[in-house]
Amino acid sequence: MAEESLIRVDGVSKKFCKSLKHNMLYGAHDLARNFLGLPRGPAELRESEFWSLDDISFELKRGECLGLIGPNGAGKSTLLKILNGIIAPDRGRVETSRRVGALIEVGAGFHPMLTGRENIFVNSAILGFSKQETTRKFDEIIDFADIGDFIDSPVKHYSSGMHVRLGFAIAAQMQPDVLLIDEILAVGDAGFRSKCYNCIGRLAERSAVVFVSHAMPAVSRLSTRTMVLDHGKTSFHGHPAEAIAHYHRLFDNQMRPTRQGLGSACIHSLQVLDAAGCPVRSIVQGQGLTVRFGVRTDVAITNTCLDLVFVSIADEVVAECNNLVAGKTINLQAGSDIHVYVHIDSFSLNAGIYRISALVLSADMIMHYDWQKDIASIEVRADRVGVAGQQYRARWTLTDSPQETSK
Repeated sequence: MAEESLIRVDGVSKKFCKSLKHNMLYGAHDLARNFLGLPRGPAELRESEFWSLDDISFELKRGECLGLIGPNGAGKSTLLKILNGIIAPDRGRVETSRRVGALIEVGAGFHPMLTGRENIFVNSAILGFSKQETTRKFDEIIDFADIGDFIDSPVKHYSSGMHVRLGFAIAAQMQPDVLLIDEILAVGDAGFRSKCYNCIGRLAERSAVVFVSHAMPAVSRLSTRTMVLDHGKTSFHGHPAEAIAHYHRLFDNQMRPTRQGLGSACIHSLQVLDAAGCPVRSIVQGQGLTVRFGVRTDVAITNTCLDLVFVSIADEVVAECNNLVAGKTINLQAGSDIHVYVHIDSFSLNAGIYRISALVLSADMIMHYDWQKDIASIEVRADRVGVAGQQYRARWTLTDSPQETSK
């Protein structure tokens, strides 16, 4: 691996203003100071201001890939925009290679009235490539984007996914020294995302890559280092597995339960139990668990649906179970207080922390009598090789010639 530094960030901080009135006032003040050759403004925060980034430092060499993870609003996108030169830091210094490819916002860098074919040349020129260089790579870009005849249509008619396809194809196939990727890949379909992640892996061998993602398996697979941002500060910077574990703990500590619904029922005392019936905060992937909770009702609810929902740190519903699917009929009496035990034989989600929500619903799932959101969490630990939560036990046979399948 070459030792050439392609990104150097030293003490970078960026502040924004919550108030539109103050933002316009401070902007005019800072522009005037800049015009007069004076410093942009005071280093300390003014009224309504906050630090979006606070004293961020790192260095990235050719052949390294930095994964950026953290809660929404942590400053990840702001950092990418500073690295790309879209916005300037209020403090600190940033040095990057001259050829920087970036996928930060859908459609960024495209002229809506030009065709995809024309935008390839425009976007490549913005990246610093000549027309001759773009022409040599043109067929590879079109093949990777795989948008068919739409390449000759104005990009204003493109879907978000098509914007991402073309943008990534240009940024990746032109092989920039630095590639910056925000969560934009979440817009594309699963097949294209897989192709992009494989491409990022190849690019990282000869470029410097910084990418933001909530997909922890991708972060673990692609990153050589991972940085966790929280409220604009570096919360952790190091090995991907350790960074992801740190983020899971951060996520768990910041979880705040909320309640919605009609209020005629109340879920309470929810706990996750292991096989021995002891309360647990984490289990090994594939082990069984029991979710125990109580339900108090003020009114009679016939054919009740009791629902458990498991949500990932990317805010995706990844699993659900309810009594109706299990064929269990539950009728709640007015003034009752029952205890519910939900036994799951094999909890096979991917490693990570999952928020648990519990609901009391009508059978058609229209009436929400109670909805306890983020009432608890469970961490899944993986102790086996594999990227998928569900691992099938199978018989493996090796032969020198094909065998007939037994009927």
